[in-house]
Amino acid sequence: MRAPIGDFDTATPVPDCLEELTAPVADAVRHWQGATPVDRILYVETDPQWADTAVFVEHYGRDLLEQSANCVVVAGKRGGETTLAACLVLSTTRADVNGLVRRQLGARKASFASTETATGETGMEYGGITPVGLPAGWPLLIDSALVDLPYVLVGSGRRRGKLLVPGKALAELPGAVVLEGLGGA
Repeated sequence: MRAPIGDFDTATPVPDCLEELTAPVADAVRHWQGATPVDRILYVETDPQWADTAVFVEHYGRDLLEQSANCVVVAGKRGGETTLAACLVLSTTRADVNGLVRRQLGARKASFASTETATGETGMEYGGITPVGLPAGWPLLIDSALVDLPYVLVGSGRRRGKLLVPGKALAELPGAVVLEGLGGA
């Protein structure tokens, strides 16, 4: 199958390639509850050497620059308690961690989670964290600019591979909260 965005050799519906996904991502696909059919989510194989966004778009297609999203894990702290959440923003922007994210989590302080926390809690590889298959109960804060895109390129849970997810399906993920202005310049 041809990928709807980017220049990838093939795109495979995720239910047909569960073995390419980490356990939490494969479980999320198996138990998909969204209104968007799960076979509209596609897997594309990528080479980790092209992982940096600028190099990635040169190799896989310039159109991806405005259709790629980064998923980052943040930790909000208040009164000795820590809340972990994920933020999904366009790759050309940065999550407003100290403002919008902190307020949304009701935290006094918010920061990016350590690599060990992010990978340990999600069961995903660093550089491949995806909003599909996050731990139960985590808020997933999504920039509103993403939900109107026909497809968004996100991690697959591993560094080798990406998911192409319809924008509206992102808003259907467990814990999803769509926020205006989450990603800033």
